[in-house]
Amino acid sequence: MAAHRKSTPSLLGGQAVRTAATLALASAATTTLFEGAGHADPRPTTARVKARVDRLYEEAGAATERYNGAKEKADEARAAFDRLRDEAARRTRRLNDARDALGSAAAAQYRSGGLDPTVRLVLTSDPDQYLARAAFAEKAGDRQATAIRTVRRELGAIGQLRGESAERLTALRGHEAELRRQKTTVLGKLRAARTLLARLTAEERARYEAATAARNAPAPSARPDATNASGASASTRADRSSGGARASVDVPGSRAAQAISFARAQLGKPYVWGATGPSGYDCSGLTQAAWRAAGVSLPRTTYTQINAGQRVSRSRLAPGDLVFFYSGISHVGLYIGGGQMIHAPRPGAPIRIAPIDEMPFAGATRVG
Repeated sequence: MAAHRKSTPSLLGGQAVRTAATLALASAATTTLFEGAGHADPRPTTARVKARVDRLYEEAGAATERYNGAKEKADEARAAFDRLRDEAARRTRRLNDARDALGSAAAAQYRSGGLDPTVRLVLTSDPDQYLARAAFAEKAGDRQATAIRTVRRELGAIGQLRGESAERLTALRGHEAELRRQKTTVLGKLRAARTLLARLTAEERARYEAATAARNAPAPSARPDATNASGASASTRADRSSGGARASVDVPGSRAAQAISFARAQLGKPYVWGATGPSGYDCSGLTQAAWRAAGVSLPRTTYTQINAGQRVSRSRLAPGDLVFFYSGISHVGLYIGGGQMIHAPRPGAPIRIAPIDEMPFAGATRVG
């Protein structure tokens, strides 16, 4: 006979079970609350905000240079498209003139009755007059043949121009789409930087501004008005003593001196991304404008300007050299000697003199 196992009675009654479950849930909620509070992101410190803002400005600068490159290509494509369109219009006018000439010749032939020349010679009452007219008609026929060749040539040229114009238009639309993408990226980075800065208290914002100003403050020897009795700037004297400056820079009217003079005249003007002056500049817009004032044409972007001249090492820098920063070659300044440069830093920071040590050095190029 099978043995029957008695069921074990519950140690807790229904009310006890509900009470225990309630306590367990409350305990779990309390634990979760404290764990969540323990893992919540703390309010960012001024140093963390500054590091993140600096990174966003660097990324915005890189996107600005990509925008500048896309804009340069779009401008070139638009100019090429306009040239093709103008040429097609000129060819069309020539085609219409040739067609009009052919139409006039055909109408004249129709009015003459289109008789065979021999028949007209037999029927004429004045053979001499007819022969004179025949010679003229032969010349007219030559002109007609030329007009036909012109029509054929212009039709072929117009067809080719239309094909090239379609290709240029496609390229232009692609560059314009890239422009829009890079503009969106730049504005997004700048908006994120402003949002981070807005989270700072007034006291924290003051400390941030003070730290930024201290970092970007030029050395006393690099002030634009720091000159000796002979008119030579302190930065130039420092370069002379270290053997770092080229003699040609000290010659009034030299190209490097002209570029530096132009850049000094822009001090205090705002950084404006994508701008090439005269009221504001971005970093490569400033260096391009400075060397243009000296009669030297530079490409538009940092990553093309670095290849626009002879590469020089940091130890051989001379006033007028272009100095580049960050691994992506996304920032450029104009070296003025004494370890200083003139550059357009970023939005909210005007064109200023600053040490080249404030950013990761990436290379230098000598132009002019």
